[in-house]
Amino acid sequence: MSTSQLETERLLDAALQMSRAEMERFVARLFALKARQEAPSLTPRESELLMKINQGVPLELQRRYDSLIRKRRRHKLTSAEHREVLALSQEIERHDVERLKRLSDLARLRGLSLPDLMQALGIEAPEPDYA
Repeated sequence: MSTSQLETERLLDAALQMSRAEMERFVARLFALKARQEAPSLTPRESELLMKINQGVPLELQRRYDSLIRKRRRHKLTSAEHREVLALSQEIERHDVERLKRLSDLARLRGLSLPDLMQALGIEAPEPDYA
């Protein structure tokens, strides 16, 4: 196996250790970097949008939310934690709405449909979490 293949395998192994949210941020950032490499003539507005799109939910917020969701699945949430998870859900949804607006702006700038832009950037729509 070549050195390049070994490095690829190490990167894949490391990626598999990430949470879904961390991996999505990593992949989005990777695609943005690759897009920048292939099209170094991004406008300042495109660069600004890509930076904001790739910021992701603050890590501490995501960790607390994930922790409460795990606890909810075990039916162990207190009333206060239930209120907290609802508030965190709203905060994450607000972040997602802002991200979607920025994706729409970028798609419009590039003359693409939103699904085509998301595919080009390697961004998949998240699966709903009803649990």
